[in-house]
Amino acid sequence: MQRQIFTEDHAAFRETVRTFLAKEVTPYYEQWEKDGIVSRDAWRAAGRQGLLGLAVPEEYGGGGNPDFRYSAVLAEEFTRAGAAGLALGLHNDIIGPYLTTLATDEQKRRWLPGFCSGEIITAIAMTEPGAGSDLQGIRTTAEDRGDHWLLNGSKTFISNGILADLVIVVAKTTPEGGAHGLSLLVVERGTDGFERGRNLDKIGQKSQDTAELFFNDVRVPKENLLGELNGAFIHLMTNLAQERMGIAVAGIAAAEHLLEITTDYVKEREAFGRPLSKLQHVRFEIAEMATECAVTRTFLDRCIVDHSDGKLDAVHASMAKWWATELQKRVADRCLQLHGGYGYMTEYRVARAFTDGRIQTIYGGTTEIMKEIIGRSLLG
Repeated sequence: MQRQIFTEDHAAFRETVRTFLAKEVTPYYEQWEKDGIVSRDAWRAAGRQGLLGLAVPEEYGGGGNPDFRYSAVLAEEFTRAGAAGLALGLHNDIIGPYLTTLATDEQKRRWLPGFCSGEIITAIAMTEPGAGSDLQGIRTTAEDRGDHWLLNGSKTFISNGILADLVIVVAKTTPEGGAHGLSLLVVERGTDGFERGRNLDKIGQKSQDTAELFFNDVRVPKENLLGELNGAFIHLMTNLAQERMGIAVAGIAAAEHLLEITTDYVKEREAFGRPLSKLQHVRFEIAEMATECAVTRTFLDRCIVDHSDGKLDAVHASMAKWWATELQKRVADRCLQLHGGYGYMTEYRVARAFTDGRIQTIYGGTTEIMKEIIGRSLLG
């Protein structure tokens, strides 16, 4: 089905992204996978190409365009290229809104130009060794010391954790406040007491640096409070819909691309003297996946448009995230099976897609949390 949500401007941007990937990412990606981290040069190249800060006002060096469809194009093309390590979506769509909507004018002048140029790489630190989806379980504390906050605690599974120059940390500022006693504090590279632990060894997305972070008596200036004191819970909930949409967009793009690859493979690969595509079971598998992808794509495109118009609610974002990522997981498994032994070889795209994509149903809120959000909205 012909997609109808993009304009000529979006098509031109798609070509820009593809050119960037071909020149600045694909030739180096295998080395980044071995290194366990991408080059900072790639971030600066993305900044020069105008791929960072798409929604940031032009006065700070951004694109000045909040149309989420551009972010969707970026997510789709990076997914098709298998370039999960260069986490522009995290930077633009998850962290960007915190800085553009919550930062003071002084903070914007301090951080946004570097955010858009690629000189400042960002991360957000919520998850702790003992607290994931449950914000009330956060133990990292920030004690008011007059002219600064004294930050203590640790975080884990932090994407961009090694490269990050600016980390938004969720910390408990009012211990008795529970989830409503949390605030967002910005910790900058080089601050005394801020240390990085291991670059964690994951089963997929090897080049995406994911780290442990430690805060030992870190003095955070009062002017680095982001948003309202004790307002982190509301701030986090406000931005979760966009985070989940970005993950969902990548999910359906991955499923579609895997289907394309596998369709080509079964036409060429022979068994018992004829192409795999001549076997009824294989045709049925392809037919089922193609139908599921088409139906999911229709729903996702509607969600993309609604989000661009500011109309997408948390429930439908949760539906999109749950369904698209679970579909991605199923399609990756079935496509690997259709590749046979070759599907288990890392030189084949389907193998890397299988391991890279497995995290999709976990981060940004697990499938189980998505179902809880949807069920609660329907049943109270």
